[in-house]
Amino acid sequence: MRKMILQCGFMALSLLATNVMAAVSADEAAKLGTSLTPMGAEKAGNADGSIPAYTGGIAVNAGTVDSKGFLSDPFANEKPLFTINAANAAQYKDKLSAGQIAMLQRYPETYHIPVYPTHRTMALPQKVYDAVKRGATAITTINDGNGLSANFTDTRYYAFPIPKNGVEVLWNHITRYHGGSVHRTITQVTPQTNGAFDPVTFEEDIGAPDDIPDLDKAAGANILTFFKQEVTKPARLAGNVLLVHETLDQVKEPRQAWIYNAGQRRVRRAPQVAYDGPGTAADGLRTSDNFDMFSGAPDRYDWKLIGKKEMYIPYNSYKLDQPTLKYSDVVKAGHINQDLTRYELHRVWEVEGTLKPNERHIYAKRHMYIDEDSWQIALVDHYDGRGALWRVAEGHAEYFYNKQAAAYTLEALYDLNAGRYIALGMKNEEKHSYQFDQKFHVADFTPNALRNAGIR
Repeated sequence: MRKMILQCGFMALSLLATNVMAAVSADEAAKLGTSLTPMGAEKAGNADGSIPAYTGGIAVNAGTVDSKGFLSDPFANEKPLFTINAANAAQYKDKLSAGQIAMLQRYPETYHIPVYPTHRTMALPQKVYDAVKRGATAITTINDGNGLSANFTDTRYYAFPIPKNGVEVLWNHITRYHGGSVHRTITQVTPQTNGAFDPVTFEEDIGAPDDIPDLDKAAGANILTFFKQEVTKPARLAGNVLLVHETLDQVKEPRQAWIYNAGQRRVRRAPQVAYDGPGTAADGLRTSDNFDMFSGAPDRYDWKLIGKKEMYIPYNSYKLDQPTLKYSDVVKAGHINQDLTRYELHRVWEVEGTLKPNERHIYAKRHMYIDEDSWQIALVDHYDGRGALWRVAEGHAEYFYNKQAAAYTLEALYDLNAGRYIALGMKNEEKHSYQFDQKFHVADFTPNALRNAGIR
């Protein structure tokens, strides 16, 4: 009898493991590009047409690109359909996150949500679509969902276009296509409650392993991204450089990070650049894994897939990225200038991360909303150990139609208790927008390269 119970138990565990790890069938994968978009979103619009059917995304020549690489707004002539504010929020609450409702209540006079017509602009290079379809029937999770099978390196993008659970949805955000290797100059602010701020400027290199010709394939098998970040302003921080080798399976091989301290003129390992370690020059307003809305290892949380729903999320945020704006136009007391924002109705995947019993993190729960077309996280509500809503993140998405890549114009993380926030990713006043098609080498992302990058 005991033997039979044990056998049944092992069978149940095997079935559970299969459900967690199995790739989709060939029949399911055949939906990609037919009833589903090549990325796995529903191709059909919604019942009343407020979300249109997907017709291939925006054209590569949808607008103009200026000499600095900034994109014109292809929807500049559109006006908001309506605006959600504290007075009428109850009417739209089923399409708002708890965090958005809290922001409307926290700043009733100034925070509002202008809702525009929905445009499904996402379109990626054919090589990405082909890779996604190949990977759909082959890629599995490993290590309890905290890593990806080795064959992911054959595809590299969007591991689970037809996800079966919460961690698979999150992996799609983590493994999304960024447009290859990129250089960018961006500004971060942490305003005081009165709106006063001192900008911090970063020069960042993001290296895609497939675009680094001298990277040994075996050595780079567990590398997702190379990342180097140099602080160039203000003077008191200038010359500090961070290097990260972002790994796929961070349980097997944790994120590798080094910091060059300009004052000490030395390079040291930086294990604190992970999980709830403090973000660079963030004044305690974000964690390391708040970067890119969520980055790093998913292993400290249990990820529950709640389902899919329609929500008003930041989208097509071209107006917020115009080079005619000053940072003082964007940065205001309490939150960014909502008159410059754009929200649209889109379908999102709803995923809830709950901190595992024996793990530690300052966020006990993270409630995420991920856009079905781009797999970018649009909204995150962060809860503290008492279960109270603490921080609200909004990712203001912009699609680089000229390079067929999605990114964030700006990431905002609002602290409801402190009445302060951090805004990361602005480039309005910089000399150039994102610079794609960068040619990097392995030597650009070694600890020795940090000393060469430091400026003092």
